[in-house]
Amino acid sequence: MKPNSGTLVINIMNGGKAEAYEGVYQCTARNERGAAISNNIVIRPSRSPLWTKEKLEPNQVREGDSLVLHCRPPVGLPPPIIFWMDNAFQRLPQSERVSQGLNGDLYFSNVQPEDTREDYICYARFNHTQTIQQKQPISVKVLSMDSLNDTIAANLSDTDIYGAKPVTERQPVLLTPTGSTSTKVELRGNVLLLECIAAGLPTPVIRWIKEGGELPANRTFFENFKKTLKIIDVSEADSGNYKCIARNILGSVHHVISVTVKAAPYWITAPKNLVLSPGEDGTLICRANGNPKPNISWLANGVPIAIAPEDPSRKVDGDTIIFSHVQERSSAVYQCNASNEYGYLLANAFVNVLAEPPRILTPPNKLYQVIADSPALLHCAYFGSPKPEIEWFKGVKGSILRGNEYVFHDNGTLEIPVAQKDSSGTYTCVARNELGKTQNEVQLEVKDPTMIIKQPEYKVIQRYGQVSFECIIKHDSTLLPTVIWLKDNDELPDDERFLIGKDNLTIMNVTDKDDGTYTCIVNTTLDSVSASAVLTVVARPNPPFDLELTGQLERSIELSWIPGDENNSPITNFVIEYEDGLHEPGVWHYQTEVPGTQTTVQLKLSPYVNYSFRVIAVNEIGRSQPSEPSEQYLTKSANPDENPSNVQGIGSEPDNLVITWESLKGFQSNGPGLQYKVSWRQKDVDDEWTSVIVANVSKYIVSGTPTFVPYEIKVQALNDLGYAPEPSEVIGHSGEDLPMVAPGNVQVHVINSTLAKVHWDPVPVKTVRGHLQGYKVYYWKVQSLSRRSRRHVEKKILTFRGNKTFGMLPGLEPYSSYKLNVRVVNGKGEGPASPDKVFKTPEGVPSSPSFLKITNPTLDSLTLEWGSPTHPNGVLISYILKFQPINNTHELGPLVEIRIPANESSMILKNLNYSTRYKFYFNAQTSVGSGSQITEEAVTIMDEGKMAMASRQVDIATQGWFIGLMCAVALLILILLIVCFIRRNKGGKYPVKEKEDAHADPEIQPMKEDDGTFGEYSDAEDHKPLKKGSRTPSDRTVKKEDSDDSLVDYGEGVNGQFNEDGSFIGQYSGKKEKEPAEGNESSEAPSPVNAMNSFV
Repeated sequence: MKPNSGTLVINIMNGGKAEAYEGVYQCTARNERGAAISNNIVIRPSRSPLWTKEKLEPNQVREGDSLVLHCRPPVGLPPPIIFWMDNAFQRLPQSERVSQGLNGDLYFSNVQPEDTREDYICYARFNHTQTIQQKQPISVKVLSMDSLNDTIAANLSDTDIYGAKPVTERQPVLLTPTGSTSTKVELRGNVLLLECIAAGLPTPVIRWIKEGGELPANRTFFENFKKTLKIIDVSEADSGNYKCIARNILGSVHHVISVTVKAAPYWITAPKNLVLSPGEDGTLICRANGNPKPNISWLANGVPIAIAPEDPSRKVDGDTIIFSHVQERSSAVYQCNASNEYGYLLANAFVNVLAEPPRILTPPNKLYQVIADSPALLHCAYFGSPKPEIEWFKGVKGSILRGNEYVFHDNGTLEIPVAQKDSSGTYTCVARNELGKTQNEVQLEVKDPTMIIKQPEYKVIQRYGQVSFECIIKHDSTLLPTVIWLKDNDELPDDERFLIGKDNLTIMNVTDKDDGTYTCIVNTTLDSVSASAVLTVVARPNPPFDLELTGQLERSIELSWIPGDENNSPITNFVIEYEDGLHEPGVWHYQTEVPGTQTTVQLKLSPYVNYSFRVIAVNEIGRSQPSEPSEQYLTKSANPDENPSNVQGIGSEPDNLVITWESLKGFQSNGPGLQYKVSWRQKDVDDEWTSVIVANVSKYIVSGTPTFVPYEIKVQALNDLGYAPEPSEVIGHSGEDLPMVAPGNVQVHVINSTLAKVHWDPVPVKTVRGHLQGYKVYYWKVQSLSRRSRRHVEKKILTFRGNKTFGMLPGLEPYSSYKLNVRVVNGKGEGPASPDKVFKTPEGVPSSPSFLKITNPTLDSLTLEWGSPTHPNGVLISYILKFQPINNTHELGPLVEIRIPANESSMILKNLNYSTRYKFYFNAQTSVGSGSQITEEAVTIMDEGKMAMASRQVDIATQGWFIGLMCAVALLILILLIVCFIRRNKGGKYPVKEKEDAHADPEIQPMKEDDGTFGEYSDAEDHKPLKKGSRTPSDRTVKKEDSDDSLVDYGEGVNGQFNEDGSFIGQYSGKKEKEPAEGNESSEAPSPVNAMNSFV
């Protein structure tokens, strides 16, 4: 026995035999208070005996019969593990036909010739002794029907009837267990193993059922090819009848095993230590169950209680000992023994009778720290007899704690189920009994919980990208958190690509192996929180592989493949490409595509093509690399399936026909020797077809044809195996020549000063000698009728598509002489011109005068000079001058108009007011009307006498009374203006410049009827003249003249173009500028109402 210990050591390493120590041992511990005993401990030495010597006869068995090879291992302790092997130490294969039983025997449901061998060896492994024992080899010879017939024939005469029956099928027969019923007893909590092995041909199939119930779910397993039923952790509820059924095509057999589950004793209530003070009562309870029901017996200090010293305070009542008014001499150790035929239980319970004042075992001033909203457990471990009562207080002078917010445990612990910040403080535990009282203080601190305020989020990233997971935390300031990152609940890889920051994890150059779940764990000494996010690494799919061609036909083949890894992004489709190794080696062409769920496709093939195929997988990220090419497949040659496309016949010269086509591609040839049969004949003429066969070209020229006649043309493909189907005919034309005649009866109708309409008669179709494309009108200005001066002739051209016989000539200059001619156009060019036609445009309104200068200002006169219009557009008959004064408040005065002869270029304007600004409006006139105007402003000089009078009156303005009066007047005016603004605010104040523009037309500024004052006018730049040459009409409209012609009639000139039907698309303007005197036409003149409303 070890010193200071109850451990008994048995050492046989230095001699002695294990058998000498075999037996049952029990330990007893004793002091003055009593004696405790242990369970019985059985010691048995392990054994691995050898197989007994026996003579094994060879087994000869007919094919199809059943066979059992017995192992019968020696009895060992513990039992050995059995397995069958051959001489090469290889395990013998087992199946539904051949299998090992629970007893170690090897069962053959039916033998086959391949079962013949001489080395069936049974091995027994004794794990405790680490030894393996081997049985002698068993020989098995299977007699097949053929060999058996030969043997019988050799031993019988020719006249004997002989012959073994062929292998016959047999219905199942049970090899184990035997009979129709059997019984099985198993202990509660153990593993139940039931076995059924059957013979028969074909090999029977085993099925298990429980009569009157179901096999227990989650605890039932089938082993040894369903020949063994295994139920783990059995209980009394698993008792019942279990039926195994062996079945083949000839019938079935069954066996019923009646299972009874017994139970060694197990505790319901084990006795517990009891501490009593003198005079107290108590009980010891020992309750156990089992099958059969266990017997309960009591011992006191290791002695059966019936013969133990008597104690008047003790009374035994079956499984209970009752103590009444105990005394200190009643202290003892009691043992409860529960036993049946399958085992026993033993438990010690110490009854300690003593008188002790309270003692608190929890250290004083212990600090407890918890997280808010979590339970707080404040311990107060105590001891005393009688059992002390425990009370808790909070604070120095706090009252006793009561209520539902606290839980008081029997061991003295105070539980605060949901601790809050205000739960922090000092708590006092008081323990008292009749012998005394004691107390202890503990401290509670409630901390803020640790939280992840920004958790990592699910991320999808492409391969070789960069990804970052955030983990931002909030914690109690007194706690020091530590952050740990995990990948798939394991440590992060030791890789420099993983960068851990203060509140994030960054992964650089992401690879496929980085795919997984990343968890951020935040730990403090009191709590731990975590958050996870999944990283999905996506990439283009891996290329498909194992391409296979099956079902080869002349015009189709089936291609199948195995998809590569989709790399977390589903494959949406597969693209199939092909290579023609015969005609275009190394060039891959698109064949077809299929959905991503399809891995086979039927492909259409063309003859005479050496096919190779490859497959490309596509997902949302992109396309995979192409697969390895499939094997090559050469299709047989055949006649061409199709003829050349885009056949045309267009002559390049007047006497030829050029026939062109698009050649067939290599795989379209369908065979070697691709050629083309080109045929033609003149249309609407009873001619035979003329044909020629050519190769390696896509053009053929027919010479000596009439000019521009229609031909019927066809081009047919052929190869060494024959012709393609009959081609369709197309119509072509031989070469064009220039048109022969010019359009006749050319007429011109002048619509207005800038627009004319031209008519002509169409030329005969035969004279066009080609495809009629349209007519061209050449026109040019000969001279201006107003100046009688010639200039460089610039011809303009307008083209009118199709068979039109009229067109519009826009953009003509007024009062000018023009010439034009017309020509017909075909694909070859233009025909001869028609005779020149002369026409003249009428007068129009002139442009504005080229300039207006105002010079030599005096007190009452101004000198005006001007230049004639750059474009008079007719004969000038006069100039119109209008002017009006502008006062200091920018109001316009009455308008004066003067008509000036056309031959004048200057004039002196007299009788004007001194020191006055005037605004002038000037334009020219022809018989058609007035042209656009130019404006100018000028000021007459100031009278010197008035200036002197003003200087003498300056001293009045320096007087104080005058200054005060002016200030009062100014204040009154300001108030009136504010009131006026409130009442008349209709759109705000316009800029001064706009007011000047608003009064550009003098005739729309009337005199006020009540006082005769000027209308309103403002100009922020009083001395700056307006820009000259403003000619835009105020109404921005195009004046419609007498013409009703549509814009479709305009041809293609410098600025013209035609749409598909030959109509003209371009610009045309018939705007006419009006005089300011005729109304509100000035480009600078809004209505007078707006001008007045803008003044505040």
